[in-house]
Amino acid sequence: MSNKKFYVTTPIYYPSDNLHIGHTYCTVAVDCVKRFKTMQGYDVFFTTGTDEHGQKIEDKAKEFGMEPKAYVDGIVKNIKKLWEIMDIDYDYFVRSTDEDHEKDVQEIFQKLYDKGDIYKGEYKGYYCKPCESFWTEAQLGEGHTCPDCGRSTELTNEESYFFRLSKYKDRLLKYYEDHPEFIEPAFRKNEMVKNFFEGESGLEDLSVSRSTFDWGVKVPFDPKHVVYVWIDALTCYLTAIGYGTDKEKFNDYWPADVHFVGKEIIRFHVIIWPAILMALDLPLPDKVFGHGWILFDNDKMSKSKGNVIYPEPIIKLYGVDALKYFLLREFSFGSDGSFNIEKFMQRLNSDLANDLGNLLSRTVSMIGKYNDGIIKDMGVREEVDDDLENLAVSVVDNVEKAMEHYEFSVALEAIWKLIRRTNKYVDETEPWKLAKDEDKKDRLNTVLYNLAESLRIVSVLIYPFIKETSLKIREQLGLDSKVSWEDSRVFGLLPDDTKVRKGEVIFPRLDIEAEIERFNEENTALLESRIMKEKKEEKEDIKEEVTIDDFDKLDIRVAEVLDVEDHPKADKLFVLKLKVGDMERQVVSGIKDHYKKEDLIGKKVLMIVNLKPIKLRGVESKGMILAAEDDEKNLSLASTLADLKSGAKIS
Repeated sequence: MSNKKFYVTTPIYYPSDNLHIGHTYCTVAVDCVKRFKTMQGYDVFFTTGTDEHGQKIEDKAKEFGMEPKAYVDGIVKNIKKLWEIMDIDYDYFVRSTDEDHEKDVQEIFQKLYDKGDIYKGEYKGYYCKPCESFWTEAQLGEGHTCPDCGRSTELTNEESYFFRLSKYKDRLLKYYEDHPEFIEPAFRKNEMVKNFFEGESGLEDLSVSRSTFDWGVKVPFDPKHVVYVWIDALTCYLTAIGYGTDKEKFNDYWPADVHFVGKEIIRFHVIIWPAILMALDLPLPDKVFGHGWILFDNDKMSKSKGNVIYPEPIIKLYGVDALKYFLLREFSFGSDGSFNIEKFMQRLNSDLANDLGNLLSRTVSMIGKYNDGIIKDMGVREEVDDDLENLAVSVVDNVEKAMEHYEFSVALEAIWKLIRRTNKYVDETEPWKLAKDEDKKDRLNTVLYNLAESLRIVSVLIYPFIKETSLKIREQLGLDSKVSWEDSRVFGLLPDDTKVRKGEVIFPRLDIEAEIERFNEENTALLESRIMKEKKEEKEDIKEEVTIDDFDKLDIRVAEVLDVEDHPKADKLFVLKLKVGDMERQVVSGIKDHYKKEDLIGKKVLMIVNLKPIKLRGVESKGMILAAEDDEKNLSLASTLADLKSGAKIS
């Protein structure tokens, strides 16, 4: 076991829904860091997990007629399955509902209370339920909207316990000054100071309990209160490495070397978290890195907008490494980036298929064709060989330098510089011409050796980023799966007489236009299935009771189907034109597997006409037609027993 410890964490994800590609981004980055630091000789501990308490989870579970724990159990199962599919090598998955964790939270809350850093008071201010965040009026956006997510906030007035955050203002500012590396990227520090330390109110004390809902860790000395979700969630970083249960392990790994978090929650990690640690007399993490968001065509992903990109369809169609490479290569980790499926295909074709895949295929094929698959360095060198070798052994330093600041795209660009240079070496040395001259057999062998050796070094350097591809390269080169980071510093380690093993093309070139259509169908099908699942009851129990006033909010009417068209971008969707009295409405519906166009035209159906319009795959849908579906997936549109005129109201 190495004496060099390294503790790295993802955010403690909020499991109110299945994870999309934005959540995947951070986990892929942390997994890459773990593999990289492990190859450097560190004993790395990687924590991820879920933050499962809070009003938002409680309300979401009620929508499905479920207990909160049962609801999050299903989401957590999906998250763990996704991390397994993606070969995410975490060491501990902490859940804020774990018994040990809840005990730790209560112990910490009690310590802070006994120390006088928590006191009882009354909170009056604005609360954002989706973000679980309290805001002063000065911090709110226009119309009292949350400055983080833009949603409406609620004016709250309730008894609460407060943490004396203001007490740590000067210590925090001094810590930032003395440890400029604590917050990265560096510009995030200025954002924090400007938004939360300066101004009339400055750094205010923090409400750390709620009494208006029950789903949370009970305050040990006042059980009508539950602990504020952010103290609960942040403590997960301690629980995962044995705080309160394994002192030796905790002392080995704490403080964390780096917390990776999304920019929207960095303030909790660089203001609230270090203040709590100061109050507990615990050392602070070395670094908090606030990465940017992955947007979809420059818009924030949202299921209601129909623009969520899930990782599963990409993995199914193109493999885990294609997704990992794109996420780490395309975006500058500290800034926002926009996911575009065409950009993904182009990157896959240019970097993975053309540059890397083609280089491996050409090299192994030529060794097989010209030398019976045997790699042999005959030492017939020319100046062009020195140029390739000098570049190959210099790349590792550039990769290490970039990774010290988590510049994943810069590190990968350094590796791809070597890959492109090796492709150029093929064109410069022209092995196919050397093969025609028996007197140049030794020179040919040297050239082929250099190509294979360059690929060996590439296989080491890409291992932390795209492990599966690294191992496929090594297998085709006739090497074992043992990958040593230090082996990338030396050119010439590939043993003579190694026999290559020609395999499948590791990244086939894509027909971009056809693949975009194929991907859109897969992603839309998954999105629709998850939307439909949310609309259905998660168990057979009757949903929560509603009043007649609740029902009166729905405007349900008889509608006549005038026309039906195929959705231009989705194979399973129809676009229906409906007559509702004197109105005409367009509705997008996923009933194509159950009805033919000609069977629908002229039919009378029931429709909710006052549903907020949404776009499904780029086509606006103004309303929803009602249908019933049984356990065997048989579906029937809802109508009336008598033939009523379109526009008739349901009451």
